[in-house]
Amino acid sequence: MDDQVKKLREIIEQSDNIVFFGGAGVSTESGVPDFRSEDGLYHQHYKYPPEQILSHTFYERMPEEFFRFYRDKLLISGIKPNKAHLKLAELEKKGKLKAVITQNIDGLHQAAGSKKVLELHGSVHRNYCEKCGKFYDFDFMANFDGIPRCDCGGRVKPDVVLYEEGLDMDVVNESVNFIRNADVLIIGGTSLAVYPAAGLIDYYRGNKLVLINKSATPRDGQADLVVQGPIGEILDQV
Repeated sequence: MDDQVKKLREIIEQSDNIVFFGGAGVSTESGVPDFRSEDGLYHQHYKYPPEQILSHTFYERMPEEFFRFYRDKLLISGIKPNKAHLKLAELEKKGKLKAVITQNIDGLHQAAGSKKVLELHGSVHRNYCEKCGKFYDFDFMANFDGIPRCDCGGRVKPDVVLYEEGLDMDVVNESVNFIRNADVLIIGGTSLAVYPAAGLIDYYRGNKLVLINKSATPRDGQADLVVQGPIGEILDQV
C-alpha cells in the first residue's frame, strides 16, 4: 500500500482541481453503519426489510413504523468527523479540492469544515413541515415520539431521498458540472452500487481517476489508481 499512497500523494500534490465522490464507507470509521456490509442495515432483521421501510410508499402508509426505524437507525447522536472528513476539509481549505459529492446524509463533511458539499441523498439535519414548510433540526426529530408534528399540525418530513423518490436535480446538475470539469476525481468509501448516484461518475472527462475502498468495485478496471483499505487511514497519510 505504501507505493499506492505515495502515488495518491503525488496526484493530489500536482492538482488544484480535485473533486471527491463518497459513500457510506467514508462515515463507517465514525461509527455510522452502512447498508451493504456484513453487519450493515440490510443484514439486520426487522419486521420489514430496510429498503421497504425507507420507501416513499411505506412512509405514506405506515409512518409510525417508518419514524421508529428512522430514529433508531439513522439518527445517530454524538458521531464526529473522522480522518477522511478532516483531510478532505483540509484539502479544500488549501484550494485543491473543489467539491465533495456525497451519498451520505449524516452532515459529517460540514462538521469537519468542508464548505462545498453536495448531498445527493439529502440530510438528517434538514426537516420540513409538509403543510407549512417550517424548518426543524436534528434534535427535534430525535426527541419526538411517534410521528413528528409541526406547530401547525402538519407532519415533519426528513429532507432525505427515499426509495421511489427522485434526486434533487439542482444538486445532480451541479455535481455533474464539478465532475465533468475536474482534473482529478477521487471516489471513496462506496461500492458504486447505488444508482442513479453512481452513474454520475460517467461524466468524468479527466485522466486521473482514483478509487479508494475496502473492497473491489465495478469501476476498478477504469481507474488510474486503486487503493484498497479504510479511507480515513489512507487519506490521513496524504
